[in-house]
Amino acid sequence: MNVNDLENIKHIRNYASSIPYKLSRQELYTAEDLYQGFDPDIESTKDFCTDALIYKHYIDKGKQAEEMEESLCRAIHDHGMHIALKNFFRTHNKHKCVGIMGGHANSRTDGMFRQVVLLSKRLTENGFCMLSGGGPGAMEATHLGAWMAGRSIKEVENALDILSIAPTFKDKNWLSSAFKVRSKYPQNKYISLSIPTWLYGHEPSTPFATHIAKFFENSIREDSILTYAFGGIIYTPGSAGTIQEVFQDAVQNHYVSLGVSSPMIFMGKKFWTEDMPFYPLLQKLVENGKYKNLIMTLTDSLEEIELFLTNFYNTHK
Repeated sequence: MNVNDLENIKHIRNYASSIPYKLSRQELYTAEDLYQGFDPDIESTKDFCTDALIYKHYIDKGKQAEEMEESLCRAIHDHGMHIALKNFFRTHNKHKCVGIMGGHANSRTDGMFRQVVLLSKRLTENGFCMLSGGGPGAMEATHLGAWMAGRSIKEVENALDILSIAPTFKDKNWLSSAFKVRSKYPQNKYISLSIPTWLYGHEPSTPFATHIAKFFENSIREDSILTYAFGGIIYTPGSAGTIQEVFQDAVQNHYVSLGVSSPMIFMGKKFWTEDMPFYPLLQKLVENGKYKNLIMTLTDSLEEIELFLTNFYNTHK
């Protein structure tokens, strides 16, 4: 290492001392970490919590940072998240990690939101670790279900009622109502993993996830979700992002990139066969040999989904 190298390291360290995120972090975030400074009784304080300050810095420096120092710091931070995820799966069974994909705009008062909550609750209680992109909509429903694991359906309905005052993340008290549920129904037994990104930082990260790996680079984050959902992915109705994930996952399974093809479960028969008829398309591609190794099913039954995932796990554990 020469003098110039030492000067560059010193320069980066000086720059890193002024950024709102920890450069050397190699631990997953918690809601308490990201929302430090947020007072649930004063909704406006969400704009000054740690997560909001990082997002503001991210926007100020540019989503595609032109400064070498900022680009390097983001890359080092994201590398730390990878280390944290690897450490997470040293103590948690990756074969039982199941992802749920779906629309970020899915309202808390929508029937599909409730179904995802009940499905995630059921799977969590049966030993699966639920994973999502960590934002609102179907992603929040995933972690709310895991958070409410071990509780009664009456308590789940009460939690949904509390959240209904702010149906979408654009509504006032979306975050405050989530913290109200967390306070009323504390969780210290079950876990879930979310992998959000500051690219979509205008969509708040759900505080119902117990373990959070937040990335700057969305492409790395997307690939991580698909990679770590080793036990399978459940696709609920969504828009362009969900469709992208369907085919990205299909390619990964086609090439058996991770040594095994994981289940692809499509929840919402009408949506996946009529509104967005991608399930018949995938079936056709499998039948004519364009795609191979895909393990798929289409169902609205929570029982069938659980059985499908359990059978896959028992075969590949």
